[in-house]
Amino acid sequence: MARALGRARMPVTIIDRQNYHLFQPLLYQVATAALSPADIAEPIRKILHRYRSVQVVLGEVERVDRETREVVLREKRRVPYDVLVLATGATHSYFGHPEWERSAPGLKTVADARLIRSEILRCFEQAEITDDEAERERLMTFAIVGGGPTGVEMAGAIAELARYTLARDFRNIRPERANVLLIEAGGSLLTAFPESLSSYAEQRLVKLGVTVLLNSPVMPLSREAIFVGGRALPVGVTIWAAGVAASPASNWIGAETDNAGRIRVAPDLSVSGMSDIFAIGDVALALDEHGIPLPGLAQVAKQEGIYLGRALARGLPRPFPPFRYHSRGNTAVIGRHAAIFDFGGGWQFKGWYAWFFWAFIHVYLLVGFEHRVLVAVQWLWRYFTYEQGARLIVDETRPA
Repeated sequence: MARALGRARMPVTIIDRQNYHLFQPLLYQVATAALSPADIAEPIRKILHRYRSVQVVLGEVERVDRETREVVLREKRRVPYDVLVLATGATHSYFGHPEWERSAPGLKTVADARLIRSEILRCFEQAEITDDEAERERLMTFAIVGGGPTGVEMAGAIAELARYTLARDFRNIRPERANVLLIEAGGSLLTAFPESLSSYAEQRLVKLGVTVLLNSPVMPLSREAIFVGGRALPVGVTIWAAGVAASPASNWIGAETDNAGRIRVAPDLSVSGMSDIFAIGDVALALDEHGIPLPGLAQVAKQEGIYLGRALARGLPRPFPPFRYHSRGNTAVIGRHAAIFDFGGGWQFKGWYAWFFWAFIHVYLLVGFEHRVLVAVQWLWRYFTYEQGARLIVDETRPA
């Protein structure tokens, strides 16, 4: 969106509490040591440096003053606006149990990915030196809560890390015997996909050695155990992939939201009753032409940004023509050379061809040519050698 406005030489101010743009769909590969954070992130200033009318401000929004039309930052600064676009994304939802975050980190940021990576690798290191068999088994048990795309991708990646990469590196333990649990409260994985693809994903995970627990709501959980069906399962690491909630941006403007905190927007993505404020991406509740909420996918957010950027750059009269989402298909990767693709209308495929297509699309969507080349080369190298790259334990701490 900023690029479209920058090309039109319109003054734009981007406010972000991070100085980089992150490609979240590949964040799980950072968490499982396949990629480093620098492979999937690019400095915002570098992305937009050629657009002289675009200004970048590093800061955290505290509130929006609608009367003066200013964004108020925690850094005691005010940024005026004529048009405000909220694109603040989503965070984890623990379904009324925020205290679970201390025991089960989610995966939304680079810090989350580095924390999960360190904890997974640290568990193997601790298992290597313990003489307690029960403790060793606990340390080598990894639970992922949530059977959506993130949960499926994490489970497959952890299983492959243990069975293919780490299997040769230890002397006292057998990493390939690690127990990976994928826990889903519903009756199937990947409910947004057709049943045939969901069943294929489950079969592939089981073949990798993942234990899939369906119809298994979690209540409660701690750092060393997860309770499923009234039974305590000792675990080394629990990863939360069961739900998301929109960022609290709605509180800044007093907007109407749904149960997940998403801001209700008009067909032109303007906030209801606020013609000078728009919301896009995971923070917005946008509907398709049939009144069905659009999914929280990267391709939805990207198309919304392109649509709104072009409309604002052209100076079209308000309201803008309705936004129309064009699905490019829904995908999830299960593991090494296995993925699923659903294009709708009965057009779907799975297996190695789907994995190759998934890899091609994700490399293409990375920002920066050097990132595309680097990630493609690394994937090819690891495909043939089974080697993982960033297997580093760094000092990360869980939320207090």
